[in-house]
Amino acid sequence: MTYQPWSIIPFVLMLLAIAIFPLWPKAAKYWERHAFQFAWSLILGVPVAIWLVAGGEGGFVIEKMWEYVQFIILLFSLFVVSGGIFLAGDIRATPRNNTIFLGVGSVLASFVGTTGAAMLLIRPVLNTNKERTHKAHTVLFLIFIVANCGGLLTPLGDPPLFLGFLNGVPFVWTFGLWKEWLFVNGLLLLSFWAIDTKFYAMEPKKAIVADETERQPLSVRGGLNFLWLAVIVAAVAAAPSIDLAAIEQGAASGLDFVPLREILMLAAAGASYALTKKSVRFGDNEFEWGPIIEVAALFIGIFLTMMPALRYLAQVAPHLPLNRVTFFAFSGSLSSVLDNTPTYLTFFEMARTLEIPGAPVVAGVPEPYLVAISLGSVFCGAMTYIGNGPNFMVKSVADSRGVKMPSFGGYILKSLEHLLPILLAMCLLFIAEGLVAKLFGVLCIVFVLGIAAKDLVKARQVKSAAA
Repeated sequence: MTYQPWSIIPFVLMLLAIAIFPLWPKAAKYWERHAFQFAWSLILGVPVAIWLVAGGEGGFVIEKMWEYVQFIILLFSLFVVSGGIFLAGDIRATPRNNTIFLGVGSVLASFVGTTGAAMLLIRPVLNTNKERTHKAHTVLFLIFIVANCGGLLTPLGDPPLFLGFLNGVPFVWTFGLWKEWLFVNGLLLLSFWAIDTKFYAMEPKKAIVADETERQPLSVRGGLNFLWLAVIVAAVAAAPSIDLAAIEQGAASGLDFVPLREILMLAAAGASYALTKKSVRFGDNEFEWGPIIEVAALFIGIFLTMMPALRYLAQVAPHLPLNRVTFFAFSGSLSSVLDNTPTYLTFFEMARTLEIPGAPVVAGVPEPYLVAISLGSVFCGAMTYIGNGPNFMVKSVADSRGVKMPSFGGYILKSLEHLLPILLAMCLLFIAEGLVAKLFGVLCIVFVLGIAAKDLVKARQVKSAAA
């Protein structure tokens, strides 16, 4: 089946709806209803699925729908379990403390997954900053760092890396990307600290007084949920699921038909919901079902409509100019708007057909290409709300807590301002070759540091004016 460019129109309409409807007053009142979001997803997505089945792509449709089910079960389980953990107490929401929160999250993301770390930390971060008036930027950087860039160091950190592990990449191979991980997350944390310092200086005196006086020692309520979180992580890492390939080939038997991984995750979520005190979940954490419903409603449309886009990508990919930089650019830019797991796999399989004389090979892929694909798929998922699963969920939780988050387009502008220069510097310094590339990489670092310095100067000016 040959795919034409027009086949991606439903996917484009899906993205435009997410970007425009919340800003269009006549449409916003309908878009806020989950039933409308679900209906829009099905109106665009179901005809695409029927068209693909009629064209002989039924197996591909089943594969993508099963990936959607797995995706939602993972997010649902982590959402329920993390919703039962409450970090009690109230520390000062200073730039230092907020930066420490995000720094811890950047490490957690690689070991409990970006979704688990983001869901675990978003509520404590919001609780800590509840007295402050400027806090949307903190949520944005939580998405950048915890929900995306922190998950690079292990296959558990991000689904594309786990897929690479299943395709033969050694478990410890991603530890070798620690320099890129440290570079990107370090600059992001520095940028955040400077921005938060500026906004902290701009806080009304009343908010600062409330933040400083309403302080309690930190403690954890619902600690049993850490056990259920460990069960979910272990299930993702070790438990098998339905083997669609074996079933399709007629070679399946026994556990190949059993979604053991998903059963364990749902069991952990059920145990968490049943055993966590309602006063912790619904009282302390102000738990609501809205965010996970919204993610489920929107992503069914994204998964359905992106199928032709993925096929079209695979169709044109062999004609693309591929090298280290373009592997990063293509996998990164497409991971920003498509599901990064199939995007990773598309370029992974493509790279297996290429060679770099003298370069080591990992799982059949020249290592420089595998590095570029891994970095692009993980880091660039932070460029849009839909680039990675937890992005939209973090936004939804923040929205439900009354934090005014940027629109779809507004978020992209923020990521272009704060994240893209850092990723460009990383690409030029760690992926690109040649002295000119390194010099431009240094200029990008200077630009990032200059913006941070400007924020710190602004904070000092505000403090001087207030004094």
